[in-house]
Amino acid sequence: MDFASAAPSVVKSIRQRDLLNTWLRLYAREQTAPAISEYQPARIEEELSDLIYYTVDISAPTPRLIIQSEGTRISRAYGHTGKGVALDEYIGPRLVPFVMPVYYECVARGLPVYSVADVDDIYGRVVAYERLLLPFQTDGKVRHVIASLKTFCEDGGFEIKNLMRGNDALPRPKQRAVIDRDLFHRAPGRIAAADVVEFADQSGPGIANEIIELN
Repeated sequence: MDFASAAPSVVKSIRQRDLLNTWLRLYAREQTAPAISEYQPARIEEELSDLIYYTVDISAPTPRLIIQSEGTRISRAYGHTGKGVALDEYIGPRLVPFVMPVYYECVARGLPVYSVADVDDIYGRVVAYERLLLPFQTDGKVRHVIASLKTFCEDGGFEIKNLMRGNDALPRPKQRAVIDRDLFHRAPGRIAAADVVEFADQSGPGIANEIIELN
C-alpha cells in the first residue's frame, strides 16, 4: 500500500487539526513521538465519542493493536464495542486489507497517518470516513495509538449504525498519507524567534526605520 508524504494541512477536520497540533507541539521538543501521558488536548471531553485508544503489542513480528475504548460513536458503525479485542479480530478478515495497513504504517514510522475512504450507509448514501492516527512512544517504541474518526456526508444526514458492516460494498480508499513534513505548530498571532520586525516612524520625513531582530 502506497502512502503519500504530507504536511499537517492535509487534515481537513478542524477538530482533528486541533488534536494533531497538540501532538506536534510535543513532538517538536525532541523530534520524536511523545508519551501518551503528556497528551492533554483542550476540550478532549468533546472528542471522546470519536476517539479510540489502542495499546500496541510489539512482541510478535506483526504488531497487534488492542482496543482500550468502548461505547464510542464509531462502535455503532461496526455494530458492537470491542474493548480488549485486537483490532484485526474486531473488524474481521473482510476489512483487514483496507484498515490494518494504515495502523501498521503509523506504528512503523512513529508519525501521524491520515486516510480518507468512501463508504456507503445502509441506504446507499456515500459517507467520507476520515481517520487520523497519532502514535505515542514508551522507551523508544510506539506502544499506544489514538485514532480520531470522523464521518461526513455531502448529502446531509446518514445512518451510522452498521456503517462499516451494513452492506456488501467495501470501503473505497481516497487518500492515504504519512504526515512527515512541516512537523511543527506555531500558535496563530505569535511571532517566532529570529523573525525580523520593522517599525516605521510615521511622524515625519527623513526618520529612519528601526529594525529589530527577535531572539
